[in-house]
Amino acid sequence: MGNVQTVTPSRTWVRVEVVVVLALSLGRSAVYSLIALVQALAAGPLSTQSTSLNTSIRENPWLDLFYQLLSITFALVPVVLVVLLLAITAGSLAQALKDLGLDLGRPAKDLAWGVALTAGIGLPGLAVYYAGRAIGATVEVIPAALDTHWWTLPVLVLHAVKNAVLEEVIVVGYLYQRLERLGWSGRKIIIASAILRGAYHTYQGVGPGLANLAMGLVFGEFYRRTRRTMPLVVAHTLIDVFAFVGYALLKNLIST
Repeated sequence: MGNVQTVTPSRTWVRVEVVVVLALSLGRSAVYSLIALVQALAAGPLSTQSTSLNTSIRENPWLDLFYQLLSITFALVPVVLVVLLLAITAGSLAQALKDLGLDLGRPAKDLAWGVALTAGIGLPGLAVYYAGRAIGATVEVIPAALDTHWWTLPVLVLHAVKNAVLEEVIVVGYLYQRLERLGWSGRKIIIASAILRGAYHTYQGVGPGLANLAMGLVFGEFYRRTRRTMPLVVAHTLIDVFAFVGYALLKNLIST
């Protein structure tokens, strides 16, 4: 990865850049998610409603696979964009990845921390979901609504990786660095990042929104202390793999 010309953007440029990046990615998701929550609340009790993740796109299995792979690829384009934007200010792609903590410099530690975060976040998150269902603050979430094909499980794993990379790189690593350039304190950045994460999960109900806000606080503080997003990507991937693949394998035995 070669060096690129270093640019020091103005504060106005950084503000506009952040707004555009979020409007192209998870900021847009947050807006639609909040609208979906309002519509769900207006429609009746959340406990009687459901939402499906990872749905089939086409009836034909081969076309469905093709469109699933396209959707995953295009969803990751904003990640490429933010890495390139960070490379302009960092001086090289390698430095941008290092600043994000997305390099492969410490695989064993990143994996270990990722597994630890999975245990610390995943189980409480599951408890919050079922508690939300019990009190009527959460819709029924169907984690995997794909038709059953030979490629279903690998595609669900790819969706998990896509979600993890997209969210942790943009909402944690990129947003932290850019807001830091604007003079925001670490505490303010972590809170803003967590609120954004919670917002784009509110289509699942109030409970998951709050649970993801809490997850955002933990992940944001982890990045502040370590400057590593790789463990967050590992943890997020594992959490989603357990949810998506676990549901696909056990959907006839469990109730969400």
